[in-house]
Amino acid sequence: MNIIAVPTIQETISKIFMNENETLSQYEGVEKFYEIETQLIYEIHHLEKERAKQTLRVLIDLIAVRSGKDTIRQVRNYYIVLSSVMARKLYEMRVPPKKAFAFNVACVELVENHMNDSEFLYVADELIEFFTSIISERKQPSFGHQTVNKVVMFINDEVERDLSVEDIAKHFNISTSHLSRIFREHAGITLVEYLNVRRVEESQYYLRHSDKGISDISKQFHFCNQSYFTRIFKKYTTVTPKQFRDSQHIPYFRYNLPNAK
Repeated sequence: MNIIAVPTIQETISKIFMNENETLSQYEGVEKFYEIETQLIYEIHHLEKERAKQTLRVLIDLIAVRSGKDTIRQVRNYYIVLSSVMARKLYEMRVPPKKAFAFNVACVELVENHMNDSEFLYVADELIEFFTSIISERKQPSFGHQTVNKVVMFINDEVERDLSVEDIAKHFNISTSHLSRIFREHAGITLVEYLNVRRVEESQYYLRHSDKGISDISKQFHFCNQSYFTRIFKKYTTVTPKQFRDSQHIPYFRYNLPNAK
């Protein structure tokens, strides 16, 4: 009786590794892949969105050189890998672990379930938008009052909670009147306005990349009703939630705190 030796997993992966190592020598520029990826991560971290989008396209071109007809599948795989890398970076920036994990899951969900083959370059831009948005939340604000800086970070981390001015004041053990005054003085807008701004910013991703109804998204971000959500959304973005959802070409709304140094 002949016994057929089945290669072990280690033997299989070693063979693939050696073959690929030989194959890659035929393709010019591939050796610079991780150098370019390091540049991409730097650009994302420093919120250089347009440069990051161009750099990601260079990486996609390098993947295409090696992958040929299998390019779309390999690009999908790379988007997932890149999302995991960015989730780790967020964790290193002290993003709450649950939020970093949710970030990774959201990116994978987008790539696996909402990316048509013809949209792979559009999805690349969307991922960069999402990455830089989350990174920007972790940039330490530089207002002249440390409590205001901490409040901004707290809201960014807890934006999906049903927060009120009273809740935030209690968390920081100060009076609501004092908190409201110093926030308006240093940030240039009221605390209620900033809560609404952040909720509008975050809701955009659910409008564009989920099947949730607009009323459900309104409830998720604790607007009192859909009508109020629509009014606040349009106030900052100039379009309604439905218009934003229906048009992929409407850019994401981003708010810059006016008094940041």
